[in-house]
Amino acid sequence: MQIQGFFDLKFEAVKDAFAALFENPQERGAALCIKVGGETVVDIWAGVADKDGTEAWNSDTILNLFSCTKTFTAVTALQLVGEGKLELDAPVARLWPEFAAAGKEKITLRQLLCHQAGLPALHELLPAEALYDWNAMIQALAAEQPWWTPGEGHGYAPITYGWLVGELLRRADGRGPGESIVARTAKPLGLDFHVGLDDAEFPRVAHIARAKGNLGDAAAQRLLKCMMTEPTSMPTRAFTNPPSIMTSTNKPEWRRMQQPAANGHGNARALAGLYAGLLDGSLLESDLLNELTREHCRGEDKTLLTSTRFGLGCMLDQPDVANATYGLGPKAFGHPGAGGSSGFADPERDLAFGFVTNTLGPYVLMDPRAQKLARVVGECL
Repeated sequence: MQIQGFFDLKFEAVKDAFAALFENPQERGAALCIKVGGETVVDIWAGVADKDGTEAWNSDTILNLFSCTKTFTAVTALQLVGEGKLELDAPVARLWPEFAAAGKEKITLRQLLCHQAGLPALHELLPAEALYDWNAMIQALAAEQPWWTPGEGHGYAPITYGWLVGELLRRADGRGPGESIVARTAKPLGLDFHVGLDDAEFPRVAHIARAKGNLGDAAAQRLLKCMMTEPTSMPTRAFTNPPSIMTSTNKPEWRRMQQPAANGHGNARALAGLYAGLLDGSLLESDLLNELTREHCRGEDKTLLTSTRFGLGCMLDQPDVANATYGLGPKAFGHPGAGGSSGFADPERDLAFGFVTNTLGPYVLMDPRAQKLARVVGECL
């Protein structure tokens, strides 16, 4: 496999580990970017980007980063907190009055960001096209009753997070949530990152496909069993209501919408760049960075049915939980995306990591491909 790009010779073992991913014939395309002390030490890519496997992955290939988007969204919200336009512990309903319905009058932005608000899913089944109708989703969530008492326990909100936090960004910043996020995170740092993609960018977007035959780890199998056997359960609804959530990633209307939980598009450089910008203080003041990265909840996740640990819009490391460690230091914070892409920072090593792939794996939290690469990086340091 021809590996393109650049790596510092000290990290040759990382390049070799990346190349080894392609020994699996199902691996389509991927990219990896690592920054240490703000300097890029690895920026490599390989494989194919298109559906038919005829177009090579290029330096400017971008793809759907799924939930890696959530940290960009949380950083944007915290910038607005720093400007006094949002408050972490004020009721959401102060800015969004309709949201107070059905026992949600006390829910705060903090609870939304750390998945304690009880709103990871909608009870009422929505039509597939509701996914692309911002107002329909906002109205449904404003009327929704929490699945548990807000603040008591946590359950990851895979996609509702995007409308819930996004609507607050829209109201506080006076523009589309994607526009706000890109203007506040990507533009200042020069990152190739988009939430709401222009049609002109479509030719460089990688086609995403599932790997076959791998059932994943025990956590993935638990969630899959729940989704197959309990259609009305909260975890199932979280991923399948509207029913188009799981099947839309390659559709033009998915790329165009501004869904700040799951449809950010970018590359490995954009992920590493975000986390380098958090480490060097260019995106958040230290007190707000501390809010982002300090533990807000840990333990059994009501949605993912496995142990999770959250800050605000970022997933914190659980060093002794095999499927919940990034693979470097215990203070690491970041966010995995469905199917394998991952971005994180390891503050102890002043390291920022971005890995992206268009071959979806079946794992619920961390993908072993990204973990393996991170561990090799650690060995090189």
